[in-house]
Amino acid sequence: MMAPPIHITLITLGVSDVQAAAAFYEKLGLTRAPSSQEAVVFFDMGGVALGLFGREPLAEDAGVPPEGDGFRAVTLAWNQRDEASVDDAIRRAVDAGGRLVKAAEKVFWGGYSGYFADPDGHLWEVAHNPFAPLREDGSMEL
Repeated sequence: MMAPPIHITLITLGVSDVQAAAAFYEKLGLTRAPSSQEAVVFFDMGGVALGLFGREPLAEDAGVPPEGDGFRAVTLAWNQRDEASVDDAIRRAVDAGGRLVKAAEKVFWGGYSGYFADPDGHLWEVAHNPFAPLREDGSMEL
């Protein structure tokens, strides 16, 4: 019997202030799910949910220490249909309170990308990949 396929259903970010982090993502255009609470906020991102939960309680739940600054060896990606949309998305993130990490530029693999960090330092790559077009609903087609 084959195991069922793996699907990422929820990405939870540990944040220093749940409500402040939620406000940042709302400024980017996400809408809080009705199931959100004071201690945890959820956003529907088209088949994958984004959760925001306190950094210390999340670390405690996983049984790991909450320390950890700098590069966390993980980035989230937000792909766009064209280069102008990449620039616009990064500008929106910075205007919402994010920090520009790397301005968008043409990259070695043939696309165009840049990075911003949310208020808690989580890295987001915003990219246009001409080799992986987006479906009508905005999801990536590999």
